Amino acid sequence: MRPRHPEPLKTFAYVGLHRYFLTFCTEQRAPLFTSGAVVDLVIAQISRAASESAFAVPAYCFMPDHLHLLVEGKSDASDCRDFIKRAKQYSGFYYSKTYRVRLWQRYGYDHVLRDDEKMLVVARYILQNPIRAGLVKRIEEYPYCGSFKWPLAALLDWVSEK
Repeated sequence: MRPRHPEPLKTFAYVGLHRYFLTFCTEQRAPLFTSGAVVDLVIAQISRAASESAFAVPAYCFMPDHLHLLVEGKSDASDCRDFIKRAKQYSGFYYSKTYRVRLWQRYGYDHVLRDDEKMLVVARYILQNPIRAGLVKRIEEYPYCGSFKWPLAALLDWVSEK
């Protein structure tokens, strides 16, 4: 029988200099990420969690009802489960305090990037999400994507590499 929610890898510690592709969905897939104020509130708390948990965020994209993150541990002690917990807890707390509704579904999706998987491929996928969804024709037109690691222009240069 399949579990009702995504299961973490049982044989992987989620600690160290690893890279992850994370997806967090809003409660009942409500389209909550449609204003700069909401996205800014959540970005601030995810940035706080990344700093406290020693994670870099090379790419992110807020779609109306979910968030994609490409994250990488910056130390041997970087704990992805701790980062996820803090990111969802901090952003969920401040969101619900402001808007009086729950922000996140309980479970999210994580994909551990293996050494042979390129961060560039995942970053491209993340940033092209609004194009695939028909929200914009070019990444530069979408206001809710970026990086905590690089300015947007540098991120776009990186993902446009062949």
